[in-house]
Formats: sequence, structure tokens, C-alpha cells
Amino acid sequence: MDAPRIAPGGPREVGLVTWALAHAFGRRSGTRPPAVFLTIGRHRRLFRGWLHFAGRLMPGGRLPRPESELVILRVAHLTGSEYEATQHRGLARRAGLSAAEVERVPLGPDAPGWTERQRLLLRTTDELHADRDLSDLSWTELRSELDEETCLELVMLVGHYELLATTLRVLRVPPDPPR
Repeated sequence: MDAPRIAPGGPREVGLVTWALAHAFGRRSGTRPPAVFLTIGRHRRLFRGWLHFAGRLMPGGRLPRPESELVILRVAHLTGSEYEATQHRGLARRAGLSAAEVERVPLGPDAPGWTERQRLLLRTTDELHADRDLSDLSWTELRSELDEETCLELVMLVGHYELLATTLRVLRVPPDPPR
């Protein structure tokens, strides 16, 4: 991968709170401080708003954590985001996805072993990625399984991780190495 276009900042560039938060998240995830925090953190106001928004989707969203991690891993695969994939494989395991489920994500919704609900979440993610829309049939199917607020969050979760994958790619942010 090319050198980062915006290098992760130190305490002076990102502020002590963001610096400490990045180190705490890194310890929790078994990596160095997340480069995504230390890169976006160089724009302090944007970082705070982004972190608040992202936290409302995951881990603070209505989807159970294993399902939100499933969706995030599928977005990472579809966008080719090695940063997101690397970061969320471990998070997905800690959230309750099995190693087999994590490894099966690239095979998509038609792979054997998914529950019907998991297939629905994966199909929805695939359709949103491909079309930037959902057909009426897909929306009806989704609404038969999820309430209105959870549907809204799911659409925004996919969109958020698509945006983040683009940002990480443009800025050439490498995956966080393990500690």
C-alpha cells in the first residue's frame, strides 16, 4: 500500500482526549491505536461528530452486534477495504460470530450455513452496495423482519461503512498491526 496521504497524528495533532481514546480502543481490540482515529482525529471537530454518529450505529445501534458486524464485514469485502476487514474480523468474533461465519462472509448470502435473517442482511447489503437502492420487494422483505428504526439504521450502517471505506482508501490508511 502507498504511504498514507495524511499521517496519523500524535497527541499534539489530535489532542490528548482523542490520543487516549485511540490507545484505549487499540488495547481493547488487540492492535495499536486505530489509525482511522488518529487520521480523522487530525480534524478534531469532524472526528467528534463522526465518532458520535458511528457509535450510534455500532455498537449503540438497534441491530444486535453480531448482525452489525456481519454487515460491516460484507461491506468491507464488497469495497475491498482491507482496513475495515482486518479491524472487524476480531470485533465480529468478540461480538459472537463464529470463525466459520467470519470466513464465509466473502461467499455472500447464497453460501450454505446462514440463517434466513443473516441471508436477508447480506442480500440487503449487497443490493445497497450494487444499486445504492433497494427494490420494493427487498424493502418489503426487510420490513417484515425489522422495525422501521432498525431498517433506517441498517441502510445508514451500510452507507457509513461505504463512506469510511472510501475515506480509508483515498487517504491510504493501512490496517492496524497487532500489538
